[in-house]
Amino acid sequence: MTTTKVTFRIPEREEVSTNNQAIFNTLEKQIGFLPNVYAYFAKNDTALADYLALQNRKTTLTAKEKEVVNLVTSQLNQCKYCQSAHTVIGQLHGFSKEQILAIRKGTIDFNDKLDALAKFTTAVVNNRGKASQEAIHTFFEAGYDEANMIDVVMMIGDKIISNYIHNLANFEIDFPLAEEL
Repeated sequence: MTTTKVTFRIPEREEVSTNNQAIFNTLEKQIGFLPNVYAYFAKNDTALADYLALQNRKTTLTAKEKEVVNLVTSQLNQCKYCQSAHTVIGQLHGFSKEQILAIRKGTIDFNDKLDALAKFTTAVVNNRGKASQEAIHTFFEAGYDEANMIDVVMMIGDKIISNYIHNLANFEIDFPLAEEL
């Protein structure tokens, strides 16, 4: 039995709901273009708004901490789209290219607190939430608390959603490609 490869495409503006078209307008104003990942979510009438609500929720994590979680999770899930997008975003938040590569490897030698966050994120993703007591202890010893832990899990969930969507649909990456590790 031969299986034909299923291909997915990004919808045109006129193919999505008027609500999603309005969200497209807002995203284009905020970002300067409409990233393919957001356009793809718009194939579903509610998914784009739902995803953006999750992504834009108030959090106890700093912008840099959020990017550590995003980069580590995207690396572990082998999502080239999100690795590429968050490399750009990470640089906008002050990380150097070298630091971003270190973050993606999960070992941060330039900041002990972020290193504990990267290791905790790795433990949570790799063990489906069943992180070792050592990873949890190191995370708390670095100065994080239970509210931060909840936010890390929320961020991982957010990133898993976009990682899986891209890994399934494999649409074009519209960011500069992240360097291979």
